[in-house]
This record gives sequence, structure tokens and C-alpha cells, in this order.
Amino acid sequence: EEEHRSSVGDFVMRDIIILLGPPGAGKGTVAPVVKSKLGVPQLSTGALLRDVVRQDSKTGRKIKGMMQKGELVPDEIVMKLLKERILHKDCDRGFILDGFPRTMEQAKALDTLLTEMRERVTMALYIKVDPSILEKRICGRWCHKRSGRVYHVSSHPPKSMKLKNGAPDPQTMRDDKTGEALYQRADDTPEALKRRLVDFHKHYDGILEYYRKAKKTVNGNGSIQEVGHSIPL
Repeated sequence: EEEHRSSVGDFVMRDIIILLGPPGAGKGTVAPVVKSKLGVPQLSTGALLRDVVRQDSKTGRKIKGMMQKGELVPDEIVMKLLKERILHKDCDRGFILDGFPRTMEQAKALDTLLTEMRERVTMALYIKVDPSILEKRICGRWCHKRSGRVYHVSSHPPKSMKLKNGAPDPQTMRDDKTGEALYQRADDTPEALKRRLVDFHKHYDGILEYYRKAKKTVNGNGSIQEVGHSIPL
């Protein structure tokens, strides 16, 4: 592990890793591998915002109001929360940013923050996956509303699943624990995926170029084990 950490005098540079990849690329698979290899926490800006909302502070109430209206929380607020979070003891060795930055403005704001701390993004891990594989992964997902449990018709089907004309019969898609009906998210259809991919490239191609010096590409086409082994750490 230690060879990843470069010292400047007595100052040890932290491992600061951002995870980038289209919907269904497997960021949730890659993050735990990086976490355990480097001993650093995974930070999600969504989770940071939800934590603040739970605290019911003045900022929390302001954020809750925005989220309820479906508004985006301003970058200044997100950056302030992030700055506080990365000073916690568990981030001493570094941290993984999941789902951030999403825009060039956020990438630049993150750089400004890290530069103030004499740091930089040490690795931008881009998980590259063929569109046909993304479609199989995403469009095969079924969820259980109350628990958040996720099933997949090929890799993790519910025990109740039966096929009808070669495709899963929606009537038989039920949660293993409760027997309650599963549902497919509106985002998990082929048409929605095409739109999301166009949107992803519109936003992220510039960010990938911005981080080209720190960028490392992971082949995300394989199984969880294969993808885990191909992470360049």
C-alpha cells in the first residue's frame, strides 16, 4: 500500500480517489475493493446531505426544503460539508469520492479545496463498460420498495421468478423475505438508459479529460471478481 503515498517533507499525501462511470458500471462493486485495499472511507455527497438533514440544524432545514422541492443543493453548501467531512480522523489516509464531482464547476471547486490543503486527486478511476452489458445489467434489475433489496434476473433472481415466453413473468417477481411484489424503477428501461448515457457523456467527457493525468481505466465488463482484480492498485 505504502508506495501509493508520496511524502513531501514530513507531509504525507493522502490517497484521494474519485470513481467515475456510467449508470450500471459497478461503482458500488469497485468502491469496497478500493476501500479495503487502501483502508480509506467511501464518501457520498448524497449521504452527507442526508446526514445534515437528519441533524435538523439551520443548514439541515434549508437543505431539506431544497430536496423536497427537487432543487439541486448549491455547490457552496456541498463543498462546505465535504471540507468538514474530510478533516475527520477516518480520512487521515485518504478517501474515495463516489458520485462527485458531477460537473466541471464541482471538479474545479474540489481542486481549489484540495489545493488549499496542499493536496490533489491522486486517482480518477473510470469504469468503462460496453453499452450492451450496461443494458443487460440495468434492465434486469428489480427492487423491493420497503427494504431497498435489489434483485437481478440473471445474477441474483428472486426465488419466486418464473419465465414466460423466455422473459421473467412480472407476476412472479416477489421479495424472498416478505413475498411482496418487486418493481422496476422507471430509470431501468432501455429507453431511459439511452437517455441517461447521453446525459452521462455530456457531463462526464469533459471531467474525464480534466482528470486525464490521474485517470486510470478499469474494464468493468466482467464479473464482480474480474472487475475487482482489474483495479490498478
